[in-house]
Amino acid sequence: MSRRRSAARRAALIASALLLPLTACGTGATDSGKPRAGAPAPGFPYTVDNCGTRTTYQAPPERAVTMNQHVTEIMLALGLEKSLVGTAYLDDKILPRHEKAYRSIPVIAKEYPSKEKLLSVSPDFVYGGYGSAFEAKDGRTRAELAKSGINTRLNLENCAKGRTTLDDVYREVDEIGRTFGVQDRARKWIAAARASVARTTATGQGRPPIPVFVYDSGDKTAFTAGGRGMGNELITRAGGRNVFADLDKSFGDASWEEVVARKPEVIVIYDYGSTPLEQKKRRLLDDPALKDVPAIRNKKFAVLPLSDAVLGVRAPDAIAKLASQLAR
Repeated sequence: MSRRRSAARRAALIASALLLPLTACGTGATDSGKPRAGAPAPGFPYTVDNCGTRTTYQAPPERAVTMNQHVTEIMLALGLEKSLVGTAYLDDKILPRHEKAYRSIPVIAKEYPSKEKLLSVSPDFVYGGYGSAFEAKDGRTRAELAKSGINTRLNLENCAKGRTTLDDVYREVDEIGRTFGVQDRARKWIAAARASVARTTATGQGRPPIPVFVYDSGDKTAFTAGGRGMGNELITRAGGRNVFADLDKSFGDASWEEVVARKPEVIVIYDYGSTPLEQKKRRLLDDPALKDVPAIRNKKFAVLPLSDAVLGVRAPDAIAKLASQLAR
């Protein structure tokens, strides 16, 4: 082989070697498998419509703040604690399996933070569990936060059309998973949740639904679960019938006369806040107007933490928990 041919062959081999890393870069990934700088993350851009607000994410949020316990627990269930720079407002104890992760997140307020306190942690995403998380009087509306370059999300129970169902829970988890680029984790959680609910409902098939009244709070009137919220769905899935399912709200007031007239056989008490569970139970048992209510006469009570009864990752376990109490 002539020297010229040998030199040409060496040049061709060198050129081929130089082209290999360029071909790898063309896939949008580095040799480590991580997205190269400037390349979109897998699943992005992602556009979502949430409670009337349309947002396009070019990449997962990196500095999120959650306001309200149930949305905090959704984030933790998907392993997103490292994406959180702040959290606020617990109704009761955090789920034990998430305690360690929760302790790693700064608590920026016992209840809702002021707008100034919220902005002080430089969030790029704020996730509210109730409409009150974005109160206009506190300057925290979604529109106001958008002016500061902050994307927002509101839990779907606050804007679901018609009754809230488990499908809304699955949608909530799926959309958070997609927003943060952890779709596989979301799908895994949803599959496990569906299986859990199927096991619970299978055990109660063939039994007539038990009339249930929810007592959240109240003295002159009863603040109860209406037909639109997650509480109604939990009761139905657990083998009960919400006696105030015709109340076209997630929560609302009912007269004590109506409670008596609807003859609930079990009273579900939501346990949270500064009023102890036993005090709530005693208020019901000591009211002479309720003495003929079957649930009062037979002292049939079930108990759920408030955070079990809203749209979040507790729903499958809450259904199982309530079903076992109704069956007693």
